[in-house]
Amino acid sequence: MGVVVTYLAYLIVSVALTVFVGSALSRSGRIFLVDVFGGRAAPAQAASRLMVVAFYLLNLGFVTLTLRTSGEIGSARQAIQVLSVKIGEVLLVLGALYLANIGFLARLRLRLQAQAFQLIPPGEGGPEASPPPRPGPISPPEPGAESMTSHSMTAQALH
Repeated sequence: MGVVVTYLAYLIVSVALTVFVGSALSRSGRIFLVDVFGGRAAPAQAASRLMVVAFYLLNLGFVTLTLRTSGEIGSARQAIQVLSVKIGEVLLVLGALYLANIGFLARLRLRLQAQAFQLIPPGEGGPEASPPPRPGPISPPEPGAESMTSHSMTAQALH
């Protein structure tokens, strides 16, 4: 009977943690994805749902694969020990999946920003636009040359 109670406790805690972290990922990720997709809500929501479903599938698959325990659970102490190890594993996997999602979102954002940057036509600040001319060094006037006022020196530096 102790094994069945331990399994049920493990499933309840693991599923609750998975749903909690998945909903946090969904809320935070949706806002981030709307920004990534340039304010377009439909693709952002679709991408968010796909990522959350993948998150649930991966984590719940891990939970079910690690459900089995070896040996008998004869005391409350053994049950707590088994639960702590199993829930600790679930928390580590949840954290790793959450970080993987954040990394995926960051890479997606960088890629979409790079694509948007490449779409800027030449002459409008894109990579093909020529940079403004850089002023050369201002050298002091040579002896005997007409002295320049600070206004004319600034004007020369800007041209």
